Amino acid sequence: MTFDYDLFVIGAGSGGLAASKRAADYGAKVAIAEYDLVGGTCVIRGCVPKKFMVYASHFPALFSDAAGYGWKVGNAELDWEHFITSIDKEVRRLSQLHINFLEKAGVKLISGRATLVDSHTVEVDGRKVTADKILIAVGGRPIKPDLPGMEYGITSNEIFHLKEQPKHIVILGAGYIGIEFACIMRGLGSEVTQITRGEKILKGFDEDIPTEIEEGMTNHGIRLIKNNVVKTVERVPEGFKLTLSGEDQQAVIADVFLVATGRTPNVDGLGLENAGVDVVDSSIEGPGYSTTNAIAVNEYSQTNQPNIFAVGDVTDRINLTPVAIGEGRAFADSEFGNNRREFSHATVATAIFSNPEAATVGWTEAEARERLGDAVKIFRTRFRPMYHSLTGKQEKTMMKLVVDSNTDKVLGAHMVGEGAAEIIQGIAIAVKMGATKKDFDATVGIHPSAAEEFVTMR
Repeated sequence: MTFDYDLFVIGAGSGGLAASKRAADYGAKVAIAEYDLVGGTCVIRGCVPKKFMVYASHFPALFSDAAGYGWKVGNAELDWEHFITSIDKEVRRLSQLHINFLEKAGVKLISGRATLVDSHTVEVDGRKVTADKILIAVGGRPIKPDLPGMEYGITSNEIFHLKEQPKHIVILGAGYIGIEFACIMRGLGSEVTQITRGEKILKGFDEDIPTEIEEGMTNHGIRLIKNNVVKTVERVPEGFKLTLSGEDQQAVIADVFLVATGRTPNVDGLGLENAGVDVVDSSIEGPGYSTTNAIAVNEYSQTNQPNIFAVGDVTDRINLTPVAIGEGRAFADSEFGNNRREFSHATVATAIFSNPEAATVGWTEAEARERLGDAVKIFRTRFRPMYHSLTGKQEKTMMKLVVDSNTDKVLGAHMVGEGAAEIIQGIAIAVKMGATKKDFDATVGIHPSAAEEFVTMR
C-alpha cells in the first residue's frame, strides 16, 4: 500500500518536533500537524516563559542583597506590561525558530487540528492524509476540579497573559506548578495565598525537599492554608471571594486566583476510538477531581496498534520536556534509523524553580528504605550560603545523598538552595553512571562553592 507520508506526527511540541526532525534526517517523508503555535507547552506556555518569570522574580531580592555589599540601590518598580510583552515576543521568536528548523529538516508543517480516521489515516481540517506510521505527541493540558466557581480561575496557560499584575493572587494546588508560581508572584511583589488539599506540598519528592521549600516560602511571606478545598467562589467588588472547607477557616478575597491542581493527557478529540488505540486510567483523588486517560504504550512508545506510537505527556509517564524529546528520538531511531532502543526512564533529574530552588535525581530516602531497609545510609548537610554572610538574610541550603551501604552506590541526590538545578545536573551524571560514595569523596571540591559540599559530606 502506498501512503502520503512515511510518518505523520500529531502535535508540534517537544516530543513531536524531536521525532519528526530525526526521522526526516534518516530519509523519511514526514509531516507534522499543529493547531497552535509551534513549540508545545514548554516553549509557548510552560518552562520557557516560566523561567523568564523566575528570573524577573529574583531581582527585588538582588536589589535588597546589594545593600549588604555596600551598594546603594534606589526604588525599583516593575513595568508589568513591558515584562509580559517581552516574554510573549520571545516566545513567538522561538516558535518561528522551530518552524525554521522543520523547514530545514524537510518536514512538512500542516496547520490545523488533526484527528485519527483509522490506523493509517489522519484528517486535518477536512483534508485526509495517510501515513505508514503515526506518532501522537499532543502533550497535556491543565484541568480544574469540578467545584463551584472554578470557571473564574485562570490556569498556567493564562498567567503569562495577565494584563495587570495581581495585587493578591490565590493559588490552588501543592504540586510543582503551583509552588513555582507562588514563589514567582511573591518575588514580583504580589501578595500570595496558597491553598492545599493536604498537609504536605510537593507529594512524591524526597521529604527534605518540601520541608525546606515550605520554610523558605513562609519566610518570604507566602501564606499557606493547608487541608482545605474551595467550596464556592463568588464575585465581589475586590475580585473573588473563596469560601473554604475548614469550619474555622475564613474566606479569602483576591483579585486573581490560579488553579494549579493538575494536568491531564490531551486525548480528547483525537479520534483514538476510530483507530482502536487503547488508553489507561489515571485517577486524581479528592472532591471534584475526575479520572483522566493516557495513551497506553510499551517500552518503545508503541500503542496496541503496531504502526501508531505516542510520546510525551500524552502517555503520562514522566512529564518533562527532556523526557518527551528523548522518547521522540528513541522512537525515530528505532523505526527509521535501524537502531531499535528504549528510552530509559530511570534516574531522570528534575528541578523545582521555586524560591528556594530545588533539584533532585534518583531515589528518595523513603523509596530507598522501602527497598533496602537498614542498608540505606543518609548523608545530609544544611548551611547558610557564603553569599548571605554579608546580606544578613537567613537563607539556607540543604544537600542530601542517599547511599546503599552494601554497595556504597549513590542512589539519589537532592538539593534545596540557590543553583540547585545547575548543580544537580552535573551530579546526575555521576548517579546515572553508578558512582559510589567513595567516588564522591575522592573528588576534589571547588572552593569556595556550594557544590563542593556534595564531595565533602561525611
